[in-house]
Amino acid sequence: METMGPGHVVEVRAPVAGKVLRVFEKSERVVPAGTPLIELGDPASIEVVVDVLSSDAVRVRPGAPMLLDDGSGLPPLAGQVHRIEPSGFTKVSPLGVEEQRVNVIGRFLEPPRRLGDRYRVEAGIVAWQAPDVLKVPVGALFRTGRGWCVFVVGSGRARLQAVRVDHWSAAEAEVLAGLSAGEKVVLHPGDSVKEGARLRLRGG
Repeated sequence: METMGPGHVVEVRAPVAGKVLRVFEKSERVVPAGTPLIELGDPASIEVVVDVLSSDAVRVRPGAPMLLDDGSGLPPLAGQVHRIEPSGFTKVSPLGVEEQRVNVIGRFLEPPRRLGDRYRVEAGIVAWQAPDVLKVPVGALFRTGRGWCVFVVGSGRARLQAVRVDHWSAAEAEVLAGLSAGEKVVLHPGDSVKEGARLRLRGG
């Protein structure tokens, strides 16, 4: 075994080509074998990690479009879902509620020149899309013995209307039957809103 004296330089070759993203050892010292020295990566091929509720993750599929907003005020960057990790984890929400979440891994369609390693982005994932969809605000929907219903505004009065809905988002639902385009509905109807109740448009 060769003994190296003070000041002896040992060449350490990187296992891959790339840019230096992080330097773990900034000062000279003796380190044990296997100690990380630097982190290398290719900024042109970075991935996006998005943690979503497990109830939403089951509706996401590889290849689904992603819109990635970096907060610059410029149009969102385009990406797509690469994979959904098979294992979830528990995360406490800002309201103190424990939630089961799953990491969704996305990739940019083009190299993100204005982003780098460990940058923060707001991600939107398209779980489903279709042309010419009739939508209703989720806040107008409520359950009755007839299933999902809304109050439609007609001649200044509330009319109970059963509807059939399918795909949902946090704000809107797809209407398959029961409503026509342009009909007005009551948002967040309270207990005082009944069939035939007189209505007044807000601001009117």
